[in-house]
Amino acid sequence: MDAVRLIMTSRSALAASTDLPGLLTEVWQAQALAQAIGSRLAVSGPPELRGEALGLTELAGRGCGVLDTPDLKPGELRAARLTELGEARPSLLHLGGLLGDVGIALVGLACAARDEATYWQCMEAIDAADEARDRVLDMLRKLADREAALPEREPH
Repeated sequence: MDAVRLIMTSRSALAASTDLPGLLTEVWQAQALAQAIGSRLAVSGPPELRGEALGLTELAGRGCGVLDTPDLKPGELRAARLTELGEARPSLLHLGGLLGDVGIALVGLACAARDEATYWQCMEAIDAADEARDRVLDMLRKLADREAALPEREPH
């Protein structure tokens, strides 16, 4: 499945989740998807994005690592269904939106946390999601810079 479709599926699932376990599972799924997209960009994306994409992979991995790994049935891991990245810009735009949604969901979970462990888990996951989103925005800026420079090369 292509990245944009998977991201949209994750955003819908996150929005539809209402209980703590469901929300934490969807946050974990989103971070795993961000990790997979970062990994794909690092290997086969535009060369100027590869360093930032590696950073995204690491940050999203940290986001998964601070959360308890959900008990997913075979085929439920969305990141494993990523078959095509497509154009970098739309994938990154949608991924930035997903990571923003993740941050908002985690703030709500942290505010409603009934125990200190859940609160701190959410706080660490917020930090990872925010930093991952910053990497996505950096990659979008690099793509914009590259596209702005393209017309200068054409008159040769």
